[in-house]
Amino acid sequence: MVYDVTIVGGGIIGAATMYKMQQRYPGIKILLIEKEDQLADHQTGHNSGVIHSGLYYKPGSLKAKNCVKGRHELVAFCKEHKVKHDVCGKVVVATQKNELPFMDKIFQNGLANNTEGIEKITGEQIKDFEPYCVGIGGIWVPCTGIVDFVGATNKMVEVALARQPESKLALSEEVLGFMDQDGLKTIKTNRQTYQSKYLIVCGGLQADRLARKDNVHLREQVVGFRGDYYELTDQAKHKVKNLIYPVPNPDFPFLGVHFTRMVNGDIECGPNAVFTFKREGYGKTDFNLKDSWQALTYGGTWKLFLKNMSFGINEYRRAFSKRLFLKTLQRLIPELTMEDLKPGRAGVRALLLGADGDTRDDFRIEHRSNSIHVLNAPSPAATASLAIGDQITEKAEKLFHPEQVST
Repeated sequence: MVYDVTIVGGGIIGAATMYKMQQRYPGIKILLIEKEDQLADHQTGHNSGVIHSGLYYKPGSLKAKNCVKGRHELVAFCKEHKVKHDVCGKVVVATQKNELPFMDKIFQNGLANNTEGIEKITGEQIKDFEPYCVGIGGIWVPCTGIVDFVGATNKMVEVALARQPESKLALSEEVLGFMDQDGLKTIKTNRQTYQSKYLIVCGGLQADRLARKDNVHLREQVVGFRGDYYELTDQAKHKVKNLIYPVPNPDFPFLGVHFTRMVNGDIECGPNAVFTFKREGYGKTDFNLKDSWQALTYGGTWKLFLKNMSFGINEYRRAFSKRLFLKTLQRLIPELTMEDLKPGRAGVRALLLGADGDTRDDFRIEHRSNSIHVLNAPSPAATASLAIGDQITEKAEKLFHPEQVST
């Protein structure tokens, strides 16, 4: 069989793209290939499970537009298909005076991005939302929520496959290469070879490598950063009601350690952000020679390290010190103790890093002949997934004309 579209990557972006394309063009045959034995096994399944509001992103950016649009779509999808979620709200908390100017900036971002319902609150008002949290001011963000992203990913693919019986999900198949032949795309995996009219690659942590296999000229490189979490023990869970975030440091490319109530009732604390020696390694000592060599011989990695030297050292110290991790958490909840924390899981984030150390912060989607590549999809990509799926589908309409085979 020749598929109309083949999607490589079974995270939530690949799943949302399949869902959106199949909904819009029910007649086309779509193949989704995932190298693991289940969907959402990497970034999607290891993130904090937060439905982001759109507060942090530069107005007019793809992140801002897709986050707000995608959030509304994701919540509607979860309601319709009974995926676990809760629009519970969060507080963003300033603990020091020097954080207030940046808190004001992200508040203005939120207004510009149509983040509905946000309001500034005083230190006393923080207690109304999170009784154990201490700060000098904050932002109440009622439209933030929590969700089972793995469940959402599986449901998107399930709905797409039900729409078109000739579409297919191929698990446990790693893509080894691509070839252009007689106007078709030949996709070789570790198990077999497929032919497809068009190709969409949503490779996450492997996005740059897959792009180069398709002869995409790419100067940047993906570098992985691991985030470690702790969980609150059962006797401490009452200290967090929903979500508590710090005001992020504008000089550091991550949001900072925060508290998140998960859909299963657990409370996660984290993540930190440390360079990982294995792109898909979730243990503190995981190592892969190829991943490490490529990252550490790339100039952009070292420029990022030098720009963030003091932050990076502190993050590494926290990665191996529960006491230092606790000290960071106590800025928001002073009453936490060592006995309140137990080790949790970890995730790895893919950053498309420029040679100058720039983290290429916005979403980035490019094409080459009959291929589309999602090269950069950092947070809030999971929240924005359905909006990104729309964006990819619209790009495919201009390039591939799937309506010509739709019935």
